[in-house]
Amino acid sequence: MKAAVINEINGRFDVEELAIDEPAAHEVLVEVKAAGLCHSDLLVASVDRGRPLPMVVGHEMAGVVVAVGSAVRGLSAGDHVVGSEVKFCGYCEECLSGHSYRCLNPGEAAGRRASERPKLSRGAEAVQAFGIAAFAEYTLCHANSLVRVPREVPFPQAAVLSCAATTGVGAAINTAKVGPGETVAVLGLGGIGLNVLSGARIAGAATIIGVDVHPDKLELAKKFGATHTVNSAEEDVVARVREISSRGVHHSFEAIGLARTQLQAVEMTRVGGGAYFIGIPGSGAPLEVDVLQSLIAGQRSMQGVYMGSSNIRRDIPLYAELYLQGRLNLDDLVAQEIPLEGINDAYRLQESGAIARSVITSF
Repeated sequence: MKAAVINEINGRFDVEELAIDEPAAHEVLVEVKAAGLCHSDLLVASVDRGRPLPMVVGHEMAGVVVAVGSAVRGLSAGDHVVGSEVKFCGYCEECLSGHSYRCLNPGEAAGRRASERPKLSRGAEAVQAFGIAAFAEYTLCHANSLVRVPREVPFPQAAVLSCAATTGVGAAINTAKVGPGETVAVLGLGGIGLNVLSGARIAGAATIIGVDVHPDKLELAKKFGATHTVNSAEEDVVARVREISSRGVHHSFEAIGLARTQLQAVEMTRVGGGAYFIGIPGSGAPLEVDVLQSLIAGQRSMQGVYMGSSNIRRDIPLYAELYLQGRLNLDDLVAQEIPLEGINDAYRLQESGAIARSVITSF
């Protein structure tokens, strides 16, 4: 099969031929029909965190089940599925309490052990399958990473359900628990930020402020629920958000991963508000916060968000249904459909801020 392989940590992908194994007991072989280009996959190719190479990444995936392992229940050949980065065992106390995104044993659904046959290979060389490994014609996933979705959901829209929508909508609904009439600001209007706007709208927020430096994205934000927009390249974003919301917002969401914008997210919340960090930093730089003024006196909270605090077996089918009802905008999220060979050019365009999401639909 063809796959986009990371051979060096240089921010590029090489399209090559690889071999893929048969599914083990708890695994499912999926023909990939659509794979979204998420920023975090580009970070894996760009930032050396000691992961072994070569490697195939990609975690926004929709496809069709081809074959299932002997221990798989609830999935069969022909099912339309979405893959998720959330890995869970299904039996620890966090999973049993509905918090599978905090699973205590995620390694059990993460992949094969080093002593086992590799999922992917190039001749005699093993190729690492990181996450869903969706930048390929086929992928082998643990069954717990897959969720069946209605056939009526187009594959590109189904793919962005797996991360952009799950993380963004989930951050608003699950993590922050945005309530009717509350005020929200979102910094960074990429695929995830736009879905935070959608989640805030679904939750009933009265004032939803989108913040970015790109005029096209600020205009696009209105299709996802933004009631106001702020161009942070032209205005004092904290002052403007506090003016719009009167005293600051109840909830702010940072979907960029920069210390400067994370601090802005804290500063634009009202007394008792919360700042939620979704964007993945490119490095491990610390964030310096005035604990007395910003947190104690301001009674504010800061919280990291992983995959929208999502129980994928509950949330992904719900979001698919909201899309089919016309209540969750996924169509405008898919800016372009591309072939696998176009992955590098598409990432360059997406990282420039010109578009929301590219989706591979041709392999």
